[in-house]
Amino acid sequence: MAGGRRLSGRNSRIMLTPEVDGRSLGHDVFQAIADPTRRAILELLAAEERSIAAIVERFPVSRTAVTKHLHVLAEVGLLESRRRGRETRYRARPLPLVEVARWVSWFDQYWDEKLNALIR
Repeated sequence: MAGGRRLSGRNSRIMLTPEVDGRSLGHDVFQAIADPTRRAILELLAAEERSIAAIVERFPVSRTAVTKHLHVLAEVGLLESRRRGRETRYRARPLPLVEVARWVSWFDQYWDEKLNALIR
């Protein structure tokens, strides 16, 4: 992970705002996936690369709203885009979700320990 203001605990580091080359991106991965529409867009793009028109037809929101969602996802590195002729095509780039998986796995371990202590 590059840069970022972090909140450090005993054995954990939680990124509050990601940075690239010293510039704050404004959103983090947790904020980006907090929205159900963005999660659905990620799921759609995990299956295959799509144009914005193909994405828009799958959601009951405007093209402008989809474009804003795509911007947030791209801003945190969850999407890649490439030009193909006159259209831009998008695909999921799940690597930033490793941060989320790591955070969730910490809670899995925490609750396992608590439940084992309760059983004992």
